[in-house]
Amino acid sequence: MRILRFLLLLLVIVAGPTASRADFLNIDISFDLFSPPPVAVAPPPLPVYVVPAPVAEGYIWAPGYWRWDGYDYFWVPGTWIQPPIVGVLWTPGYWGWNDGAFAWHEGYWGPHVGFYGGVNYGGGYSSTGFTGGSWNGGRYVVNRSVVNVTNVTNVTNVTNVTNVTNNTTNTNNTNASFNGGPGGTAAQPTPLQQRAAQEKHIPPTQAQVQHTKAAANNPALKASANQGKPAIAATTKPGDFTHGVVAAKAAGPKNPAAEQHDAAVKKNPALAKGAALPKAHPTAAAKPAAVAPSSPKSAPAAVKPEAVSSEPKTAAPKPAAHEENPAKPAQQEVVAHPKNPQPSAEKEAKPAAPTAHPAEAKEEPAARKEGEEPKEDEDHPANSEK
Repeated sequence: MRILRFLLLLLVIVAGPTASRADFLNIDISFDLFSPPPVAVAPPPLPVYVVPAPVAEGYIWAPGYWRWDGYDYFWVPGTWIQPPIVGVLWTPGYWGWNDGAFAWHEGYWGPHVGFYGGVNYGGGYSSTGFTGGSWNGGRYVVNRSVVNVTNVTNVTNVTNVTNVTNNTTNTNNTNASFNGGPGGTAAQPTPLQQRAAQEKHIPPTQAQVQHTKAAANNPALKASANQGKPAIAATTKPGDFTHGVVAAKAAGPKNPAAEQHDAAVKKNPALAKGAALPKAHPTAAAKPAAVAPSSPKSAPAAVKPEAVSSEPKTAAPKPAAHEENPAKPAQQEVVAHPKNPQPSAEKEAKPAAPTAHPAEAKEEPAARKEGEEPKEDEDHPANSEK
C-alpha cells in the first residue's frame, strides 16, 4: 500500500504545474508516527539555539520541539525538510492544555500555515504565521532576513523581507512551549488559521518520522539528561546528528507557573487524572540487575585444595600422569573434603567413581599398582603436586 502511495505521489510531482494544488492535497500520505498520550506535567521551555543555514534549495525549516516517549520528554532537533510536494508549508505541532492535561497536536503540511499554539519557535515561526520563506513560481524562496544564508553558495533563491522580526535565533520571550494551562500562551486561532485548519493536509513525511524516532532513541536528548539544554538542538539534515549539528546556547527561561503545577502533580499523582507522569526509563532500571557478582565469588574456592593437599609432599613419584588435566581434580577435592575434614579411605573412594572425567578414572588404578600400602595417602600427594 505504501509503495502505491509513493508511485501516486511521484506521478503527481512529475505532472508539475498541470496538477492543481487541490489534487496534491487529496493524496493521503502517512508513516505511522506514534502519537503521545496526554501528559500531566508541562513540557520544558524551548532552548535557545541558532537556526543553521539550509544545505540546498527547496528545503523548509521545521523547528525543534519537545515530545513525549511514554517516560520522559525528549527534544526533537529542528531541521531542514524537503516538502512532500510543491506549494505547501509546514505548520509545527504544539502542546495544548486540555481537560487538566497537556495534549499534543501533530504538525502538518498545507497550502497555508495554521495555528501552532502561539508558541514562538523561531526561524520564522514567531507565534503566528510564517516569515521564513514563501513559494514563488513553483520555487521556494528563503527570507534572508530570518535565515542566515550569507555564506551559503548553493542557495540562491532568497529574498529580503525586512518588515518581520529576525528569528534566526530562537528566543522564547513568553517562557512557554505550550498553549493554555498554567504558564502557557494565551493565543487563540485567528480566522485565517481557522480556515487553514479546514484545508486538506499532508502528515509529516517519512524523513520527519525517522528524524523523530532517531531523537527518541538518543538518551542525550531526554529532558532529564540535558536539563532543557540539548547538545543537539538543530541539524542541517533530518536524522543526521553528527554533521551540521547546532548545540543549544542555553536552556529556556524558567516558567514558575508550570513548575508549581508540575510539583503539585508529582506530589499528589491523583491530580493527574490518568494522564501520563514521568517515570524511570526501562533501560536505566535494568542496569542494576545486570551486575551479579555471584559467579566471581565461587572462583576463589578452587584455591582451598592447595592448603589441604600441601601436607603430604613425600610421595611425588608420578607427576606426569596427572598433569594432563590439573584443574579438574582440584575441583573434585573441594566437593569431597570441605564437608568432612578427616575422610576414610572408603569414603574418599566413592566420590571418585561417578566423576565425569575419564582421564582421572584411569589414573587411579595405575597409582595403586606401584604402591598398594599408602591407599589414602596416594590420592593426596597426586593432588598436591598439581
